[in-house]
Amino acid sequence: MNRGVLKQLDFEDLLPLPTDMNPSSCHEKLQSCWEAQWNQNDSDPSLFRSLFHAYGWAYLSLGLLKVINDCIGFAGPLLLNRLIRFLERGSGHLEGYVLAVSLGGTSIVKSFLDTQYSFRVAKLKLKLRSSIMTVIYQKCLRVGLAERSRFSVGEIQTFMSVDADRTVNLCNSFHDMWSLPLQIGVALYLLYTQVKFAFVAGVAITVLLIPVNKWISELIASATQKMMKQKDERIRRTGELLAHIRTLKMYGWELLFSDWLMETRSSEVKHLSTRKYLDAWCVFFWATTPTLFSLCTFGLFTLMGHQLDAATVFTCLALFNTLISPLNSFPWVINGLIDAFISIRRLSRFLSCSEHQYQQWKLVDSPYSSGNVAVVMEDACCDWSSSKSEELNIIINHITLTLPKGLLVAIIGEVGSGKSSLLNSILGEMRLLHGSIRSARSVAYVPQAPWILSGTVRDNILFGNNYDSKRYCDTLQACALDVDVSVMAGGDMAHIGEKGVNLSGGQRARIGLARALYHSADILMLDDVLSAVDAQVAQWILNNAILGPLMDQKTCLLCTHNVQAISRADMVVVMEKGGVMWVGQPAELAISEYSAFLTLTWSNALLQCPVQESCMSSSEVREETELLSALEIAQEIIEEELRKEGRVELIVYKKYAAFAGSLIAFVILLSAVSMQASRNGSDLWLSYWVDTTKGSSETASSTTFYLVILCLFCVMNSFLTLVRAFLFAYGGLRAAVKVHATLLCKIVNAPVKFFNQTPSGRILNRFSSDLYTIDDSLPFILNILLANFVGLLGIAVVLSYVQVLFLFLLLPFWFIYSRLQFFYRSTSRELRRLDSVTRSPIYSSFTETLDGSSTIRAFNSQDFFWAKFIEHVALYQRTSLSELIASLWLSLRLQLLAAFIISFVAITSVIGSRGNLPVSFGTPGLVGLALSYAAPIVSLLGSFLTSFTETEKEMVAVERALQYVDIPEEELGGCQLANLDWPSQGLIEFQNVTLRYGPTLPPALRNLTFTIPGGMQVGVVGRTGAGKSSILNALFRLNPICSGCILVDGLNINNVPVRDLRSSFAVVPQSPFLFEGSLRDNLDPFRMTDDIKIWDVLEKCHLKDEVEAAGGLDLHIKESGMSFSVGQRQLLCLARALLKSSKVLCLDECTASIDTRTASLLQKTLSSGCKGTTVITIAHRISTVQDMDCILVLDHGVLVEQGDPKDLLEDEFSRFSSFAKASTM
Repeated sequence: MNRGVLKQLDFEDLLPLPTDMNPSSCHEKLQSCWEAQWNQNDSDPSLFRSLFHAYGWAYLSLGLLKVINDCIGFAGPLLLNRLIRFLERGSGHLEGYVLAVSLGGTSIVKSFLDTQYSFRVAKLKLKLRSSIMTVIYQKCLRVGLAERSRFSVGEIQTFMSVDADRTVNLCNSFHDMWSLPLQIGVALYLLYTQVKFAFVAGVAITVLLIPVNKWISELIASATQKMMKQKDERIRRTGELLAHIRTLKMYGWELLFSDWLMETRSSEVKHLSTRKYLDAWCVFFWATTPTLFSLCTFGLFTLMGHQLDAATVFTCLALFNTLISPLNSFPWVINGLIDAFISIRRLSRFLSCSEHQYQQWKLVDSPYSSGNVAVVMEDACCDWSSSKSEELNIIINHITLTLPKGLLVAIIGEVGSGKSSLLNSILGEMRLLHGSIRSARSVAYVPQAPWILSGTVRDNILFGNNYDSKRYCDTLQACALDVDVSVMAGGDMAHIGEKGVNLSGGQRARIGLARALYHSADILMLDDVLSAVDAQVAQWILNNAILGPLMDQKTCLLCTHNVQAISRADMVVVMEKGGVMWVGQPAELAISEYSAFLTLTWSNALLQCPVQESCMSSSEVREETELLSALEIAQEIIEEELRKEGRVELIVYKKYAAFAGSLIAFVILLSAVSMQASRNGSDLWLSYWVDTTKGSSETASSTTFYLVILCLFCVMNSFLTLVRAFLFAYGGLRAAVKVHATLLCKIVNAPVKFFNQTPSGRILNRFSSDLYTIDDSLPFILNILLANFVGLLGIAVVLSYVQVLFLFLLLPFWFIYSRLQFFYRSTSRELRRLDSVTRSPIYSSFTETLDGSSTIRAFNSQDFFWAKFIEHVALYQRTSLSELIASLWLSLRLQLLAAFIISFVAITSVIGSRGNLPVSFGTPGLVGLALSYAAPIVSLLGSFLTSFTETEKEMVAVERALQYVDIPEEELGGCQLANLDWPSQGLIEFQNVTLRYGPTLPPALRNLTFTIPGGMQVGVVGRTGAGKSSILNALFRLNPICSGCILVDGLNINNVPVRDLRSSFAVVPQSPFLFEGSLRDNLDPFRMTDDIKIWDVLEKCHLKDEVEAAGGLDLHIKESGMSFSVGQRQLLCLARALLKSSKVLCLDECTASIDTRTASLLQKTLSSGCKGTTVITIAHRISTVQDMDCILVLDHGVLVEQGDPKDLLEDEFSRFSSFAKASTM
């Protein structure tokens, strides 16, 4: 605490974790109980029972502490009764002092017991939280992709961010479930001793409200369930938007996606508002209950002919006060229980998924265990559905295959023939429906889209293995990465952003390959790694990595379209429609019916060139890789997450109030103050009543008069409570809607650079965790804060009015209180910020693991990732433990302070009753009122500060959201509106264009000047990183150019509004992008084209048959288009671009994942179907661009060669012909 006042807290200042709170021991405890449950009942294991076996007895034993604590709470009202009776009699002064001191003493004992109970429950909650988080994470590592397809990524992220917390809250609700009725029961019995059966009137009101509240809580539960479903969908869509933001910006679709997201948000808000308004009714019923209770009880008591006296009235009021808390808490307890059970059910469904089965050799009974066979498949059928799914869509169809050890096996076939699925089935990621698949245990795998970790280059290659410098350097050299690494800022310790955002596609593929080589596994499975690099690098990799010394005696399964790789393989497997059609050697392939895969579509000019087998020397590769674009050199180091210091600034509160509406904020304040005034008014009226009628007999008319006034106060109080509850619900909803809309708008309009520097997990944290706080818990805690504040204000005013001496106490009391809360708040704020910062890595690493779980399982690196996750959770636990102990430190001191006030009021009353003081303390009625008001000060002061601190902590969520409201925006505007048919010719002119990715980085394009006439098809070639993709970045204004200008049809694109510009061009991005939804929406989201034209384009792209077989245009595409192969996804993206009928079409490596035959068919489609369209193709395969009208050769961002491909091929010294010679693709 001292450090928190003196400086900004850091991780080393946090408390160490006790052994029993260590995440790994917590995990083992719950995991063993869950496994026991699973073994007993594998069809429907219960997570609740597992939690009970793990922590139930420790938790139940705390119940005893709670019983004692609750019982001591009732000593207060009983002692108060005795004290007021003593004051009325005015005799035996020693008894008065004993009673007064006892009153303070019980408060002190209760405060110590309270703190102990809270501490132990909170510790248990932390253990439970880390158990649940680690169990969910481990499940993600263990569940195969097919089995996981039952859940969307958004849903699984919600398990970790929301459901885990809700399940943990069960600890609070469960004991309260029996403790609150017990407290209510004892309070009612004590009321009976005071007012006999008159209390039944009050009870009747309460009992009548119970079914009403039950009905409301059922409605709340159903609204919550619907809201969570929409929330999952919104988080999934937000994740999709963030993951593909660059592509969406190129398409000009970001607004469309944000509109779809807003639709999901509005249906989420619809259920949220139902929930909030029902909550408001709950609050209203429970807040008016005490006032109605006192009105009915005292009314009936006097109508039964009894006379009210001070002792009866104020003991009853004290008992009503002890009733308020349990009655108010009860609906929240029920809601908390309902939420927890819904979440437990959701988690049970996920945790009971069957786990990833990897079929390794059974050494005893396998006929293949002699050691010369790598993979055996016997009549294997696999599909991508989960074990619970009824529909079967067989992808791997009755394959029988034996692959010997130590061979290079090329797996070939057209797009969508099942090549990637074959690798996945061997890895055990698919559901095996029939037959068997076995393979050697040690496997390394590089997927088609390599999975890149957020971390250093070295981390990505080592992947948890030990560092062996010789092997490491050999691996870098074999994968042509040594020079890339040498020019990166920081070498191999350079930081790679999330999903490898600051690497080129070729670098990502080579890092994936380096990881597989370094791993030294028995089998390497490479899914199309050569397509992402250019011809010369591909050849180097083939010679030095795939066929190099590092692969000695290893088996390599290579899915490829690369002709050279096929011809140099030991064995070729041809796939078609999920089946193996042919197996043999490359020489036999040339004379088989599948010889087309070896045919080269070279022009005659090239055939006349002597195609020598190129063996690039290391120096040539070095020359090649030095041509890195600035983007790749640009290590836009991921920015550390900002953490504000000091208090949450007043401006944050003002902005939140502005989001809710300033007028509404003012009216809420007014209604809260008026509500408290009417409450205090009714209590003062009661004390006036007992004092004026004391000793004199009441007439029926006077009783009626007193009752009517009391009734008026009661009606006023109820009305104002209702107004406050509904206004609060409305204001909170309005703020939540505005914060989300503002945040989304800012994120969508942010420049691409922002996304390169900010991990999407961090942005997603704002949209999931922080927004959940703003939606739900912030308005709730603010409401409590306001109620506590006006409650305290009311008490201070009444006590000062009744006991003048209390005014002298107010000043020192306020001084101590403010010192305490200042001391606490400076620490607690920092802890909450540390809490947010330690929570982000948990979600980031979780999201990252979800993306790469198949790679992690293939490398058998689960333990390494598990250990990293445990570290993140342990740090989070330390922050939470420190936060907890700080809040209990404060709560104990506050309760002791309040005990002192009670003792002070009680003792001065006793002294005053003897008439020894100059100031009169008024009547027993007022003294009773003062004492009954002093008693709840304990809880009010504590909850005021807790709610104040909690509000400040929850406000951190608003502060974090506002950080992203201030991010820079893209330049969206333009001074010149283009015509609807612009560009009509497609004439593109680059005039001295220079582009840098950062002020300190070398230019990616240097004074680039060229003209592409309208309708011309141009190929852009150059070695990896020559600046090819930078041309598109400049054309689409993804990065602003430093100098020069770009004209399209004579119009400077800088003057055209950026979204109009992007939507006027068609593009096929390097990474194919499909989103969850129907195929029709994926191809034509704006619904501008009729079905006939869509089918026509699909036919041109050779996809018509596959789409018809899969279910037509209404086919539902799963997340990221998992139901299609990468090649098919690229063809769908091409179909989408052709549907746009733009005069400018840009293709970025779009045939990389397509077999040579389909690629040549596509070339014909482009040349015939795109007549009159300007086509810019960036390609690694020379065959892709050899039929173009013109070639641009780039080097270091400079245009070094331009001309007709045939002429360039004939010139032996041209750059283009040297590329062609090196390439046999």
